Amino acid sequence: LRLGYADGSVVQVAGRHGLEVLAGDHGATLPRDRDSARPAAVNMDWQTAVVRIVSRPEGEVPHELRLQMVMLQDQAWPSDCPPDTTPWHDQSLNPLSVLLLDDDDGVVSALDILSKQIAHRGKAYSASGISAMVTDQGLRGHGYGRMLATAAREMMGSSGADLGIFTCDAHLQQFYEAAGWQHLPGTVLIGGTPADPFPSDQFDKVTLGCFFSAKAKDARAEFVGARIELFSGEIDKLW
Repeated sequence: LRLGYADGSVVQVAGRHGLEVLAGDHGATLPRDRDSARPAAVNMDWQTAVVRIVSRPEGEVPHELRLQMVMLQDQAWPSDCPPDTTPWHDQSLNPLSVLLLDDDDGVVSALDILSKQIAHRGKAYSASGISAMVTDQGLRGHGYGRMLATAAREMMGSSGADLGIFTCDAHLQQFYEAAGWQHLPGTVLIGGTPADPFPSDQFDKVTLGCFFSAKAKDARAEFVGARIELFSGEIDKLW
């Protein structure tokens, strides 16, 4: 997997559970973004930054990395509880933790990819989405989060998912669009369960998506302005 950026850098990421060094390569030809003719862009100084991406099933993340993930999440969503490194996602959603590490194995940014089968307008789709994305507060503004959100999109596309779809706070829409995600105006994800639905429009959220398979691309219009029954369960009420 190669992620190309407008400043001439190229990021190389090994497969779904890969662990490879990422570094700038200003002499390489930029790959094209999946959904446009333009390379994705990131504001990154590759002369000083050497990072790599690690992906593992949530329950297989090494303790020291998991602890750093939890501490970053506590920056974004403070809690009075002591750090808990046990997996907290519904394991039926096949949670995959994706971490951006510096060359000292420090977690710079992290997210989880959740996946399940959904049904929409009489058709079945394999869907994945981003959950619990966070970047170290002291390292924001350098393109690290955008790099990870871009990598997550590419990983979903290569995993066999029909589409990626998730919600985010409205003020983060442009951030995810810069990582190649598409805003789906008026689209509402309904999480929770059929007996206890948890719709995203009760919050100030927007829905982002990307369509990978031919089936999903053909049905893209059916996902715009629609209420989509995600039904992600009682643990992960929404992603």
